[in-house]
Amino acid sequence: MFGKRIKELRKKKGLTQKSLASYLGISDRAIGYYENEQRTPPPDILQKIADFFDVSVDYLLGRTDKRNIDVSNDVDERLHKVMQELGPDVLLAFYDLPNMTDEEKENVITLLEVIKAKREKQKKKG
Repeated sequence: MFGKRIKELRKKKGLTQKSLASYLGISDRAIGYYENEQRTPPPDILQKIADFFDVSVDYLLGRTDKRNIDVSNDVDERLHKVMQELGPDVLLAFYDLPNMTDEEKENVITLLEVIKAKREKQKKKG
């Protein structure tokens, strides 16, 4: 699914594999591997691809047909913001966000804020 989606998005923008690869800072061969489902990109490249095409990682991975994450209510917006700050590896860990209740999302926000605070504390020490 990922390969098909990235290829569709790339072609829709009129891009070659080489031009997309150049933007992402990877080889055009890697794009070919991704499009042919021979390899999966690491989380940082996956997030770059999602950002470049203005779609969610969930959309790229075929977990949803919604191109973007719905951040219409306050809980969703806060959750998305905290997750974005922590990076793509955290986004992948919570792929089921659209099906979570607001209470579950609040719990995830709390957890992520704790993780974020610990990371910031460690940065100050090191």
